[in-house]
Amino acid sequence: MNVILLEKIKKLGDLGDTVSVKPGYGRNYLLPQGKALPATSANREVYEARKAELVKKAQESLNAAKIRAEKVAGLVLNIRALASEEGKLFGSVGPGEIIEAAAAAGVDLHRNEIDMIGGPIRTTGSHDVAVQFHSEVQVGLTVVVESQRTAHA
Repeated sequence: MNVILLEKIKKLGDLGDTVSVKPGYGRNYLLPQGKALPATSANREVYEARKAELVKKAQESLNAAKIRAEKVAGLVLNIRALASEEGKLFGSVGPGEIIEAAAAAGVDLHRNEIDMIGGPIRTTGSHDVAVQFHSEVQVGLTVVVESQRTAHA
């Protein structure tokens, strides 16, 4: 399936590119989300008519992402979790806990922006987490997981 991209999509293409994608990805994600149009001559004309508007919208989105990234760059979040004596967590620290810690620090993050390549955090200590605000804007933040002791009766 060939589509015309209406915004830059990581690992796929830039605004205005005509790319070939699998039919399910095009039908179920790109088209309903308004990220692409089917590649027909009529839609090519529609794209050319809206090109200036789409470029302006893409630039505004990029600028907004850069502003948000400045607030997060170098941020250190402290999270307390139950852990064993060896430093292994009983459970894990995932995007939900990172979002809560960021909200407590006054930073608004969304689950789909947090990129935990190595999976959830399962040990105490300092861990680097990537935050992807835009296909061109990615910053890192540090999550420090501390052991939370429980009182035994």
